[in-house]
Formats: sequence, structure tokens, C-alpha cells
Amino acid sequence: MHDIRAIRENPAAFDAALSRRGLAPMSSEILTLDNQRRANIHSSETAQAAQNAASKDAGAAKARGDENEFLRLRAIVADKKLHLQRLAESAAAQDMALYDLLLTIPNLPHDDVPVGKDEHDNVEIRRWGTPRTFDFKPVEHFDIKGVKPGMDFEMAAKLSGSRFVVLRGGIARLHRALAQFMLDLHTTEHGLTETMTPVLVKDAAMYGTNQLPKFAEDSYRTTNGWWLIPTSEVTLTNTAAEEIVDEAALPRRMTAHTLCFRSEAGSAGKDTSGMLRQHQFEKVEMVSVTTPETSLAEHERMTKCAEAVLERLGLPYRTIVLCTGDMGFGAKKTHDLEVWLPGQNTYREISSVSVCGDFQARRMNARYRPAGGKPEFVHTLNGSGLAVGRCLIAVLENGQQADGSVDLPAALHPWLGGKTRLTTEGALV
Repeated sequence: MHDIRAIRENPAAFDAALSRRGLAPMSSEILTLDNQRRANIHSSETAQAAQNAASKDAGAAKARGDENEFLRLRAIVADKKLHLQRLAESAAAQDMALYDLLLTIPNLPHDDVPVGKDEHDNVEIRRWGTPRTFDFKPVEHFDIKGVKPGMDFEMAAKLSGSRFVVLRGGIARLHRALAQFMLDLHTTEHGLTETMTPVLVKDAAMYGTNQLPKFAEDSYRTTNGWWLIPTSEVTLTNTAAEEIVDEAALPRRMTAHTLCFRSEAGSAGKDTSGMLRQHQFEKVEMVSVTTPETSLAEHERMTKCAEAVLERLGLPYRTIVLCTGDMGFGAKKTHDLEVWLPGQNTYREISSVSVCGDFQARRMNARYRPAGGKPEFVHTLNGSGLAVGRCLIAVLENGQQADGSVDLPAALHPWLGGKTRLTTEGALV
């Protein structure tokens, strides 16, 4: 949500920031609504004062026994009361219209975010690791011989339809081990607090983290009005909603491993093979709630936390900063981590780490109190640390061997009971 005062004070800067996202100017439309709303508020205040004065005069007339004057003034009071009610209704409608409009406008990019139209204009900022040289042609994860017994798309389609998977045996355990490894790394070395949250939330939580109203079609809703979370960013970030915390309690750093649900609206035909793009998946999420002065440094810190997972697993990756045309709706700046997938011979996204400024905090009314100061809005950040299924894909493809077995990263061995390899039959040994 945008600060209407900032738009009033510098509409040109607001429009310039929107243009960097490829959007048309909107300050004129916003300020027209705002001016109408403020004029109505002023008229209401004037009408209220006139009504109060007439009521006082009517009381005085009644007290001195002037019945005719009392009846005349009482009629005026009734008329002003009706007028005041109409003004209040009009102001409320204009308030809602302004609020609804502001809800649909994306966050403004930081000044250092590169301007661009789409993913082709993103800027790579660093790489880690060297992609492995194979003495055979590597295949995608679902075609690795040792993976096939434990990754069943046909059964999932029978149970649920497309974009689902059933994992069994060694693959299921490897998937679980990855999530546990990520959680333990983030909680023991990165200082995040492990948090268990619901996967069903109310409308307010989805509005707070800007999934609603614009992206309703991307999420699933139950018949009784709950939403299935697309990521635990929703629940973790909303733990700060409607709160005022002391500055000393910040930053608040959290992590959660949850199921996530996305309808993948608009992605027909994309990544239909394998488990790269699923309706149901698991993710270890990171969320930070900070002060405005520390949020950019926290963004870099969170990016390093996500990168550390890939480095411990020995998975080559690159870090890119998204351009203005490819950033998410609520982000001011985003780093994407793309892991090397030899089966596709390309880098694919495995994490997005975003700083949102006070954009979500205004929606949630999440504030902090500086020492000796008035409450201010917090800054919020979120990032994948990491997407578990995509990490599984990367581990399998990068560790595949010519015979169809898979060598597993040493960092995972303690979470696999000392097992180091997936055999061609799909067993962990």
C-alpha cells in the first residue's frame, strides 16, 4: 500500500517510479479521488458544526418556552442530520474507492534496480561453482533410472490430476532430508527462529502480503472462505500485523517449512514435465521484519542465507537482480538465485529474496516504536530458503551417474543416516 501523503507531496516522483515499471502515470487519478474525499470530509465537519449549533439554539428556545422557534430549529437539525448522513456515506464510498485503487498499484522500485521489460533485462551479479562436465549426456530428473521408482506422476494424476507427484522410498526420504537440512542450517547458523504456521488463512492475511486482490486466481480458496497459502511468507509476515513492537525487538527473523499451493494460472504449457512447477509443493521460507534503516542490509543477509544452502550442497548457481519489469508486485528489489540443472543445460530459479519496504506493513498496520519516538511502519522481507522440490531436482540432476544412480551431497549424509547414494533401483545406500 502506498503512502497517500507521499503521492500528494511529490506526484511527479510517484509517476516516474511507476514508469520505471512500465506503467502509465496514476497520480492524477489518485489525487482526484483523494481531493474529492477530503472535500467531503471538510463538508461533513462544516455540516456537523452547523448541526451542533442548531441543536444548541433549539435547546435554548425550548428552555425559554419559544415553542415555534424550537419546532423550526428542530426541523433544521433533522434536515442537517440527513445531509450529514449523506455526506458521510459519500466520503466512505470515496475512501473505499481510493483504498481499492491503491491496493492494485505495485510497489515502487529502489533507485538501483535496473530498468527493463522482462527476464531478458535482469542483471547477473555473481556466480558460484562450476557446472560439472559429464562423460555422458545428462538427463532431466524424471528420466534418471534410479529416480523413476520413487517419483510417480501417473499415480498422482490418478489421485489429483496434472502438476502433482507421489514420492516414495529413497526419493521421499531425500526430499524430507533436504527440508530438515535447510531448517537446521537457518536456525543454528543463520539466527532464524523456526516457526510452525497454518496453511489456511483469512482474507486479511492474503491482503496483507499483497496476494489479494490482484492475484486471487493464482491461489486456492476453500468453500468456507479460507485461502490455502501460496507460501508461508503470508503467515510469517502477518505475525506482525496490527502490532506495535519496540525497536529493540527488531529484526524479527523467522523460517518455516510448509506445504504451499498455487494454481499456476497463466502457466499452461510451461514446465509440464517433472516436478519443476507443481500445484502443491514444499518450501522453507525466510521472513524478516526490520527497521527502515536496516532493510537493505537485511536483504543482502537473507540472500547470503539462501546462497549458503546451495553452496553447502555443492550446487552451482548464479545470483541475479531482477529488472523493474520482472519484479514481483510487492517488491522494491529482488535477488533471484538460479541453480544449474544439467538435464536442461540451463540455470533455473530456485529462490527469490525480496525487500518490500513498508508496502506490506501499511496493508497490515505493522509498526514499531523507536526509542523515544512515535510509531513508524516496519519494513518486511521474504525469500525462499529454498524451494524443496526444486532443490531435490538440482541434487538429482547434478549428482547423476552414467548407470542411472545418483551420488548425494556430503552435506546431506547426516540427515540420511549416513547414506551417500541413490542406487539404480531407487534405494538409499
